[in-house]
Amino acid sequence: MKIFSAAQIRQWDQFTIQNEPISSYDLMERASTKFVEWFISKYPNTDQDISIFCGSGNNGGDGFAVARLLHQAFYRITVFQCKIGKATEDCEKNYQQLKSLQAVELLSIQKDAPLPELSSSDLVIDALFGSGLNRPIKGYWAKLVEHINQSSRKIVAIDIPSGLYSDQSSLNQVTIKAKATLSFERPKLAFFFPQNYAAIGEWDHTSISLHSIFDQQTDSQYHLITEELIGTKLKSRKKFDHKGTHGHALLVVGSYGKIGAGVLAAKACLRTGVGLLTINVPKCGYSILQGQVPEAMVIADPEEEFWSKAPGIDGYKAVGIGCGLGQASSSAEALRQLLGSATRPLVLDADALNIISQNPSWLDEIPKNSILTPHPKEFQRLFGAIKDDFARLDLLRTKAREYQFIILLKGAHTVVALPDGHCYFNNTGNPGMATGGSGDVLTGIITSLLAQGYAPADATVVGVFLHGSAGDLAAQDISENALLPSDLINYIGKVFLSLKK
Repeated sequence: MKIFSAAQIRQWDQFTIQNEPISSYDLMERASTKFVEWFISKYPNTDQDISIFCGSGNNGGDGFAVARLLHQAFYRITVFQCKIGKATEDCEKNYQQLKSLQAVELLSIQKDAPLPELSSSDLVIDALFGSGLNRPIKGYWAKLVEHINQSSRKIVAIDIPSGLYSDQSSLNQVTIKAKATLSFERPKLAFFFPQNYAAIGEWDHTSISLHSIFDQQTDSQYHLITEELIGTKLKSRKKFDHKGTHGHALLVVGSYGKIGAGVLAAKACLRTGVGLLTINVPKCGYSILQGQVPEAMVIADPEEEFWSKAPGIDGYKAVGIGCGLGQASSSAEALRQLLGSATRPLVLDADALNIISQNPSWLDEIPKNSILTPHPKEFQRLFGAIKDDFARLDLLRTKAREYQFIILLKGAHTVVALPDGHCYFNNTGNPGMATGGSGDVLTGIITSLLAQGYAPADATVVGVFLHGSAGDLAAQDISENALLPSDLINYIGKVFLSLKK
């Protein structure tokens, strides 16, 4: 699913108006109806008192239409008409239609008026400023936004929280602090960044049936990973397939005290369907891996507690390296040797990345289309500090293009940056996965897919989706609080079953 900018969404609106055809007013009615349907499903209690703050633009027009529709659904509504500027035609039309009902309390707020009392409100709907906002909210209207935030009322935003920019950083600016946000047609790019979570809350998006031709003809650098996308990429198994058909993977993992990381990566690799798996570990991990992962072959390093010797890798379809590896000097030298001998893309994680960050010139030795899987701190060590999440995204795309890598930046919405500049955001997963070992499972999954013949970009995008979906299924059964990385492995099969359906 393409993620469009605010300007592109406006163009899409106009394209729909001209080519469906439909009036702008009727399109606003369609969007407002979709919001109300979502709102009723989420907040079904009609006994609560709802205050709706409407600006003068089309977001305000949505608010007036939502007020009318919620009133018709028997909610108790108070509407504040905020006279921020000259109202758009559709906003004014919806205001007049609401006013004609004479059954909804409709109050007007002029600039510098006393701030409204909200003690009797149970919930606030924000329709002050929409996605077209291009400058910070200042003066009286900023005070009003802060007043709404400080009311301690649950706030729901229509399309985007007021004050938040769709496509650029609005860090340290005044914004509505919503509990939930419903975006029209597509999520906004801003929704995927930690710095904006306090403004957005839990978000969802709903289609308002904008014209599909625009979507097909318009490019975007940003995409949301969907189940439909994954379905187009999954490989199916054939009757006469055998273990050689599905690739031989090598995992270089573990050090004294961190052999468990290798166990998790290995089990995940096997559960994702690799044909053969060999694990290279220090001697101290040999018995553990042979006992814990009987389906895999194990090569013991000459050293007892850390990896020190790069194995020959020509016979493997994919190599994953770094989980629990440690950063001993001998391990660093072995990693450099491995990088020098690699002729196909590698999967690099954890301590492999930390070693490379200490030797930045080694980035040039990594094979093109290799998959790097840093978390934010590892990314910072590799490529430097940044001022905000948008700057990090720019740096991520720049480095993926510069080195021709696939860089997977882990997070609540893990983002995959490809060498061609395209980025894929993941929306599966949950906070229960924020525990040591989850990344090792992800490395095992991606290495398995790469060994099975998936293109590096597809292996990464599919792997991220499988990983997060396994976490979601596990959390449904055992809760986020009790979730362990080993649980993710046990649910990979259920994700495959779900996708096949």
